[in-house]
Order: sequence, then structure tokens, then C-alpha cells
Amino acid sequence: MIVSEPVIRMENIIKRYYIGKPNELQILNGISLSVDQGEFVSIVGESGSGKSTLMNIIGVLDRQTEGTYFLEGKDVNKMDDSMRSAIRNKRIGFVFQNFNLLPKANALKNVMVPLLYSTEREKNQKERAMEMLKMVGMEERAFHKPNELSGGQKQRVAIARAMINDPAIILADEPTGALDSKTGHMVMDLFHKLHEEQGKTIVLITHSQELAAETKRIVTILDGNIVSDNGGEG
Repeated sequence: MIVSEPVIRMENIIKRYYIGKPNELQILNGISLSVDQGEFVSIVGESGSGKSTLMNIIGVLDRQTEGTYFLEGKDVNKMDDSMRSAIRNKRIGFVFQNFNLLPKANALKNVMVPLLYSTEREKNQKERAMEMLKMVGMEERAFHKPNELSGGQKQRVAIARAMINDPAIILADEPTGALDSKTGHMVMDLFHKLHEEQGKTIVLITHSQELAAETKRIVTILDGNIVSDNGGEG
């Protein structure tokens, strides 16, 4: 049996911030974490635990101080800025707490944002974006701007945008944080659908034990260390 390379493989990740000599602040203390293709994992921690710093490194938004990070078998540390930017755009779908939608663009154009540098014809881009909106039940709101949408609708548009490039990972940072409980559950149902029907690898960053309990695997981080992992090595 062939064992495939994990989508995410981190070994001994340390992150320090230097705030003038001799002061330094160490946020991550040697984190090792692997996430396999098709896993639905939550990374849980209180504010200040290091989970946002870890998320930024997983999302190739920041670099670790020490340690190695392989994304789909490629050493992220050896990539230059343009390669890192391409990875963020094509291989990682981001979903944020505050949606990060362009206020003046309608839902369809917001979903098309990751395709800005694509050589694909605009007609094809629009068709694909509409397909994504349909998948999240938002095709009837395609020409509405964010201020004409509810919080849950905005997050569904954001999920459609995250999916447009068929990413290796969906990285969701507190995706229900700005939503009421009922709407939050609807958004989580959408993640479950993407995981179960399309086999998407999803990493959910949250402080909510209740949300984490919906995922197959819970990694708990405290003071920059993984203190428990109820599945996998890590």
C-alpha cells in the first residue's frame, strides 16, 4: 500500500518575535503537526495560545523562525515570495471571521478575485464563479453587494471564493465568530458537505470547543505547545 505524503507536515516549528535586543518573544515552541489529505481538523486554543500565529504559518502568510514546513510535499521555506504568493492563491482557500469581501464588488466578482491573475477567459471565470455560488446556495444573490447580504450569506460567498481554485486546503479562521449560533451551524454544515462530498482537507481555527467537537480531529494548543491531539501523530 502506498502511503501518500501529508498535505501539511510541520516539524519543530518555532516562532519568535524580536522586540529590540535583548528582548524576544517566543510564540510557538517546537510544534510538529501532520494533516493528511481529506482530514477535517480543528486547532483549538484560547486567545494568546499561538493558534493565530500557527495559522499564519500554515497559510504561508508568515514564516517560522526555525523548523520545517512541507505543503503537499514541497518545502515552503525554500520558496521565494512570488512562489509563496502563488501557493496562497492557488493551493489554500482562506475563510476569515470578518469575511474580507470587497465592499464595492458584487458576490460574483468577489468569488472571482482569486482568478485575477488567471489566463482563463473571463466568460469561463464567470461560469466557474457562478458554479461556486450555486454550490453554496447563493446563485440568486450573485449580483448583490456585501452590504445587501446577511452575515451568513457573506460567509457563504467567502467559502465560494475559497473554493474557486480547487485548493488543497481550506483554512478557516474563526469562520462563525461574527455569526449568531443558528447561522454558524449552517456555515459548519457547508464545511461538512465540502469535506464529505468533495473530500476537501479543512483546517478550522477556533476557540470554541463546541465547534471543534464537530470535527474528526481536535488539536489543542496552549502557550505555544500542542497539548493534545485526539487523532493522528502530531
